[in-house]
Amino acid sequence: MSDREPGSRLHASGHTDGSPLRRPVRSTLEESVREQAVRARAAAEILARADTLSKNRALEEMASQLESEIASLIAANRKDLDRHGASLGEASRDRLHLDEKRIAAMATALREVAALPDPVGQVTGEWRRPNGLQIGRMRIPLGVIGIIYESRPNVTADAAGLCLKSGNVVLLRGGSEAHESNRTIAGCLREALHKTGLPADAVQVLERTEHEAVDILVGLHGLIDLVIPRGGEGLVRAVTEKARVPVIQHYKGVCHVYVDSSADLEMAEAICVNAKVQRPGVCNAMETLLVDRSIAMQFLPDMLRRLKEEGVELRGCDETRKHHGAVKKASEEDWGAEYLQKILAVRVVDGLEEAMAHISRYGSRHTEAIVTRDQVRAKRFLREVDSSVVLVNASTRFSDGGELGLGAEIGISTSKLHAFGPMGLEELTITKFFVHGSGQIRT
Repeated sequence: MSDREPGSRLHASGHTDGSPLRRPVRSTLEESVREQAVRARAAAEILARADTLSKNRALEEMASQLESEIASLIAANRKDLDRHGASLGEASRDRLHLDEKRIAAMATALREVAALPDPVGQVTGEWRRPNGLQIGRMRIPLGVIGIIYESRPNVTADAAGLCLKSGNVVLLRGGSEAHESNRTIAGCLREALHKTGLPADAVQVLERTEHEAVDILVGLHGLIDLVIPRGGEGLVRAVTEKARVPVIQHYKGVCHVYVDSSADLEMAEAICVNAKVQRPGVCNAMETLLVDRSIAMQFLPDMLRRLKEEGVELRGCDETRKHHGAVKKASEEDWGAEYLQKILAVRVVDGLEEAMAHISRYGSRHTEAIVTRDQVRAKRFLREVDSSVVLVNASTRFSDGGELGLGAEIGISTSKLHAFGPMGLEELTITKFFVHGSGQIRT
């Protein structure tokens, strides 16, 4: 790659005069962040008019550009690892690490987004009024989206691809520990946009790495349309408290599985093991198991033994502890905990009502599942549990955009404006009304 940032010679309008994009030699932090947001806003006006073919061509070129710059990407990632790796835990170092396989996966994901249907311009419904007006709703981009995330450099490419396909411009602010990796990935993506005639400023990494840059970004009402924080509860709360623009909130994933009195116990055991053990460090892993009292004697001894064999630390209510000697006494804090590791809270409850009351009190509106053969109870659970994804006889691990058929996701919203649950391309758009008349006037 050249020393200049690919695509940097494009002005905010997307046009080029062959000269570098000039920026002030000296600028305050606020001026720097605002200047990038202004360029993003200008790019959004152009990108919103881009047709599907143009966007798909850019996505394909983005994938090719990443593949052609593997050596540069790995070198940039090595700088981040050398600089910050010693201060990171093992899991964080793994999330930061890039190799040929992970870069290839990023390219594949971009091509998969290109193959997805374009939501922009889709008509979601039409109807005629008694006065003859024809009313409809059409999907349009949100505009400029700020994404704040930690570690994972692959988010840079994933978020850029999803935002581009949905007609949105993205301002990315990754963790400082991944800054070189993110800048280099974004450079590849910007070069691809430049080559295919779309504004390079549709994808930008925030140039300033100070923590205060985030505070400024989320306060740019009128320039930023939406902020999506991807990270731990502390990050999401900090962004939400300081933002002057809408924020997609996902504080934590306290996910429950309730095993009903009518459950197929063999199925329930398989679901619970998968929900807890298959990948315990993610937000859709089960954190609390609820079991109907009438089947506790039949179900819990084998279930708890199986979980212990899988290396799970168990914390339970007094009734649960009767069924296995290695269960620690659960505290009040355990019922609302997102462990993100092989720790599980287990509680025996008196039926569906108490299970739903527990979820209402301690849940995080993320994902809940019921295992049952009773269709009436299943329907009640689906209707009454106030979470973004509710499952019957399936693992909580299916609460994922790809698994739910969205193709990909940019995050999971546990707030209700404007999306709820995994956010795919459609959730990165909003609808506007359109009206066809034949000269009607209001009297």
